[in-house]
Amino acid sequence: MDVDSPVFAIAVAAELAGMHPQTLRQYDRIGLVVPGRTRGGSRRYSMRDIEQLREVAQLSSEGMSLPAIARLLYLEDEVRMLRRRVDELEGALRAERENRPGVRVFAAGASGQVVTLPSGRRIRRSTEVVLWHPRHAAVEADGTGEAALSDSRR
Repeated sequence: MDVDSPVFAIAVAAELAGMHPQTLRQYDRIGLVVPGRTRGGSRRYSMRDIEQLREVAQLSSEGMSLPAIARLLYLEDEVRMLRRRVDELEGALRAERENRPGVRVFAAGASGQVVTLPSGRRIRRSTEVVLWHPRHAAVEADGTGEAALSDSRR
């Protein structure tokens, strides 16, 4: 069940929140916890509304004023909405980065093959040590070493 779906009638919501239905009506009138409405105008409370009603009861019992509680609930709703928006934007950015042309990075694998990497990823470097001597390579290539050695000294 979606926590924002308005499904509970006022009597059920009042019982779940541990309050009198008249208290819920009062909170609705002052804009503290505003439930959804049916087409006929009946109040319908969601699980989030029930949680807010419980929070209002707790804060009120601790001495917080109703205007302060209203402000707190408003700020909590705003934070929830902003977090949802940040998640949406991060998803859109991730999709944009993955699908943008030219975003792929190429690297050479350990055996010389070309490897495609996502942007921002690095390939693990080989730690092998390879020794190469120009004289040995030239001697092996030519057989005598004369012509190859003179080429390697240029």
